[in-house]
Formats: sequence, C-alpha cells, structure tokens
Amino acid sequence: MTETTPPETQGFDFAALTPRERYKLMIGTIIPRPIAWVTTRDAQGRANAGPYSFFNCLSADPPIVALGVEYRADGSQKDTSRNIRDTGCFTVNIVSNALVEAMNVTAVPFPAGVDELAEAGLEMRPGTAIDSPRIAGAVASLECRLDSFLPLRNSRDIILGEIVYVHVVAGAVNESLHVDPALIDAVGRLGGHGYSTIRDRFDLPTMSVEAYRDGRIPGRTPG
Repeated sequence: MTETTPPETQGFDFAALTPRERYKLMIGTIIPRPIAWVTTRDAQGRANAGPYSFFNCLSADPPIVALGVEYRADGSQKDTSRNIRDTGCFTVNIVSNALVEAMNVTAVPFPAGVDELAEAGLEMRPGTAIDSPRIAGAVASLECRLDSFLPLRNSRDIILGEIVYVHVVAGAVNESLHVDPALIDAVGRLGGHGYSTIRDRFDLPTMSVEAYRDGRIPGRTPG
C-alpha cells in the first residue's frame, strides 16, 4: 500500500466548547449524513413532516433505525417527537435529489398543527403496516414502529424505530435485493447549508485476510 505522511491536526477539547461550537465541529466532520424525512400523524390524525440528518441504521436483526430530534429553542418537543410518542409509529422517507427543494420547505419551523406536506405541495399515501403516511414521490420509504424513546439531557430525543415495511421505487431492486443507488439518487447533509449527491461513486471490495496477506489488494472501480 502507498504510504502517506500523516496530516497535521488541530485539537479541540469538547469540555471547553459551547454546545453550538461542538455542533459545528460534528456536522462538519461527520459527513455526508443520510437524511431521514420523517412523516407522522398527531393524535388528531393530522400529518406532519420534517427532515433530520442525525439519523442512521443501527441493526438489521432486528431492523432498527435511529433518529436524534432536537428540542425547540424554548425547550419544547418538536411535532415529530411528540407524534411518535403519542402514536408509536413513523415513516422515514429517503430524500432524492429531485425532492430537495420540497424537503427544505418542510424544514421551515411552522407552528404545531401546520401541514408541512401541503405547504410543500407533496402528495401523501397511507401506510401499509402502520398508521403513518408516506410521501408519494419518495424513492424509498421505511415504515417504522417505535422501539425505544430516550429523552437526552433536556436537549433532544433519541428515537429507535423497527422497520416493518419498505417501499422502493419500481425497478430499483433486483432479484438479489440489491438496490440501484443511481435510481435512489439520494442526497446527504454536510456542514452549514451544504448538501451532497451520490453521483461520484466507486466500488472497493472488502478483502479476506488471505487476500491481504497475499498482496491481492483491489483498486477502486467506477460504481
């Protein structure tokens, strides 16, 4: 393997930083982050949608995804957290490049009860396995039942959901259940106002110990 000179680094003691300063370092280095475009219903049946980039999958057995939903500036829960706790379910819609602008409308801090989906001009479809809507134009939607709900230090809610049903755009999944990333065309979150696409991709196979010891080290190939 080609040796490189280690880069010079700067050090930051998180104990000496403000929450905002820690936030900026985290969102600038943990990139790109997938975006969970979460749809829910409130106790009165009204729809809600909001994007969250503190999100990822944690387990396949059981199939668990995690959300970090920050509290509002006044310390109150956001609609998404409250709705999930009240109804026990939610849907994660994957944000494709074609729907970024609509997603951004649903990030506007509307007051409780406002239908962000209608504001963004989005059509909804009912859930199949849960009583939570999904975005009709989404390339993939993960229907989830609430597994765990952890309020974290009066700052945010950590929410774990078990995926019970998945919708994927037709033609994106082959017989082996491999998903075509080009058809999903997802966007990721960077620091500040930045986003990224997945247009520039490459494959790099995982090696066995034997392959590595024998020097059979694969190179990148276009994905």
